[in-house]
Amino acid sequence: MLIALIARDKPGALQTRKDNRAAHLAYIEETGKVFQAGPLLDGEDMIGSLVILDVNDMDEAQAWAAGDPYAKAGLFEQVELIPWKKVIG
Repeated sequence: MLIALIARDKPGALQTRKDNRAAHLAYIEETGKVFQAGPLLDGEDMIGSLVILDVNDMDEAQAWAAGDPYAKAGLFEQVELIPWKKVIG
C-alpha cells in the first residue's frame, strides 16, 4: 500500500530541519519503507516533506511517521497521511 506523507514545517524551523537531516536520511535508509521522497520548497528554502511510503497499512505508516527523526525533533506543524495510487512513472 502506498501512502503519501505530506508534512509542513513549523515557521522558522529551517535550522531544526538542517540539524536533523542526517538522522532523517539514515532512518529512511534503515527502515526500507520509502518509495520516493523529497522536500517541499518555497523558492530555495525547504518548508516541508513529501514522502511516499510503501507499507502494509495505515497503522504502519503512522508508526513510521512517528519514528521519523524530523517528527521527534518537533519540526512539523502539520502532517497528513493519504493513500496514494501510482499511475505514471
